Amino acid sequence: MVLDYSKWDALELSDDSDVEVHPNVDKRSFIRAKQAQIHQQREQRRHDIKTYKYERIINDGLLSRIDKLLEALKQHEDSSAPPEQFIFQTIMEFASNPTDDQAPQPPEGVHTHEKEQPKYSQMMSSLVDQVKKEFGDAKPENMYKAYIDGVQVHKDKVEGLQKELSTRLAQLEKEEGSKITSEGLHDGFNSSHVSKADTKPKAATPAKKTDVELLNPGAGSSSAAEAEDDDDDPANIEISPLAKRFAKLRPNDYAAYQRFIAEHPEIVAEKETDGLLVEAFNSQLKGEEAYARQCVHQGLLLQYCRSLGPDGIKLFFTRITTKDHRAGTLFTNDVNDTYNRIKTRAAELNKESSASNDSAGVEQIQLHAVDPNTKITINIPAANSEDPTEIEARKIFESFSPELQKALASESLDEVNKVLGNMSVEEAEQVVEQLGNGGMLSLEEGIIDGTTEEGKKKLAEIEAEAKQESRESGGDVTELD
Repeated sequence: MVLDYSKWDALELSDDSDVEVHPNVDKRSFIRAKQAQIHQQREQRRHDIKTYKYERIINDGLLSRIDKLLEALKQHEDSSAPPEQFIFQTIMEFASNPTDDQAPQPPEGVHTHEKEQPKYSQMMSSLVDQVKKEFGDAKPENMYKAYIDGVQVHKDKVEGLQKELSTRLAQLEKEEGSKITSEGLHDGFNSSHVSKADTKPKAATPAKKTDVELLNPGAGSSSAAEAEDDDDDPANIEISPLAKRFAKLRPNDYAAYQRFIAEHPEIVAEKETDGLLVEAFNSQLKGEEAYARQCVHQGLLLQYCRSLGPDGIKLFFTRITTKDHRAGTLFTNDVNDTYNRIKTRAAELNKESSASNDSAGVEQIQLHAVDPNTKITINIPAANSEDPTEIEARKIFESFSPELQKALASESLDEVNKVLGNMSVEEAEQVVEQLGNGGMLSLEEGIIDGTTEEGKKKLAEIEAEAKQESRESGGDVTELD
């Protein structure tokens, strides 16, 4: 299965056929410069998206630990023991699991002020030290309340930063989402992740080269290939045999998924995720919903594993299989969001396809009087007539389908047109000819309103025709009042 351009509603093509430049400026150099600008803006946008997502992941991890510290302080607020005792115990709990305590490393290309990413326990110790400094030389009467208020202030600051990051990220993702790429299919859906680096390798792979942007908005032609000759054709994206085997593993069998990845580490590649998502889209178009959802699940699972790196794969499966762990909820939400977007778009395309095949868009034979002053009437030949002409007409009538006979018997032109609309053009033409031969259709003149300008004009035409016929026949004509 391949990705068809018609399946995407936001795919744009580059074009250089009508780019206007100054006569002294080389057109090809101008186009290349514009193209380089597009690529630079695209890479900067993706870098910022990765950076903001990474910062949100770190802040999420920090906020969860701040909440635990506040909870511990509030639980022991009436204790006679000093609050530092419970602060120390809580921070030590954070440090007791080295793997969970270590903050994820930044994605490739994202730089931080720290040479080495600090542990969450170290971040919390630093936060508590800041709260102590804010006390200064003063010795609060209620140390528990002082610590709770101080930690809460820092929590509010982190939450405010998270809101700012969410706003910036939403703007960038909206901009990135307007360009259809295989990468954008899953990147655009990520609202949150497990504590991991949201890495997207920037290797020049066919899946990554599906983004095509406009040099000159509003234009589109075959010269797109020349303007974007360093980009590969997105129609070449398809699921590999290995990824198809992975997609067909039993749902929710995470032990089998982990074994498969261990046996085939090459499956954790960006192109395999792209292929699975394309397979999901094509399967959803065909109504294979369960398989489509499984493809989305497997594709995002590989994306998470790829982002965490080889050492993080085991941790990911441990967390995802732990009951009620936040990682499982976040991953499930990500899968649902991605699948629902694919499902919605597939339904829109199927609806458009059905509309294009609707009878309203097909050539039809319909009966209408050309002259608005005439009316088509339907005459059904009597069943017991002895008139040879009417007997023949009755035979024609009885040769019609029951639906057409019923429509004719209703003497409603609209009902007859409904039946004709369901016929092929050739069949309908033959029926109309038979209706004419059988005398079942006739035109009747309508009543002319002589008080209107149109009616007066019609009467004048009739008088003129009558005078002309009278002159040709040599008779007299009586004027119409």
